[in-house]
Amino acid sequence: MKNLILITILVVSVALANANAQSITPKKVLIVYLSRTNNTKAVAEMIQKNTAGALVALELQKPYPQNYKATVEQVARENETGFLPPLKTKIVGIEKYDIVFVGFPTWGMKLPPPMKSFLKQYDLKGKTVIPFNTNGGYGIGSTFETVKELCPESKVLKGFTTKGGSERDGQMLMIKGDKAKQTEADIKLWLRTLKII
Repeated sequence: MKNLILITILVVSVALANANAQSITPKKVLIVYLSRTNNTKAVAEMIQKNTAGALVALELQKPYPQNYKATVEQVARENETGFLPPLKTKIVGIEKYDIVFVGFPTWGMKLPPPMKSFLKQYDLKGKTVIPFNTNGGYGIGSTFETVKELCPESKVLKGFTTKGGSERDGQMLMIKGDKAKQTEADIKLWLRTLKII
């Protein structure tokens, strides 16, 4: 009799555990990034590889000039005036995502205007937002703080940053070879710390 009761309890416990496991759905992940020299793109692809998230590159209706100095001057004007460049990129069904990674380079120690356009245009209320950044060696500036300010009703987690290229100095894609391997190892550690993987 005792054995029958124990077996019944075991069967019911296993059935309940299976039901609970099936009712927990994995979080849907979106990775939105802006990249000029492909360093931020490289990081975005590493995050995508480790999270199986959907990858979206931000593109503008009117792209920035190829000339670096002209772009710097245009971005400075946009930051001064608060101009938000219109996006060519359209994200359909953003409401289905639970976690949204937002990636960008540091431009003039600030969040690039196209990323501000994205964060203003799409409703990320109730979502987990995770910033990631590449920079020329001067760090994140005010970028992560601006993400928090533009996502007041989102849960903004600790961001990731790494040194990428410095277009001003003629350094373009720097996240390659050994640097890429180290960056991916750092990304995995960061994602584990956040309990994303």
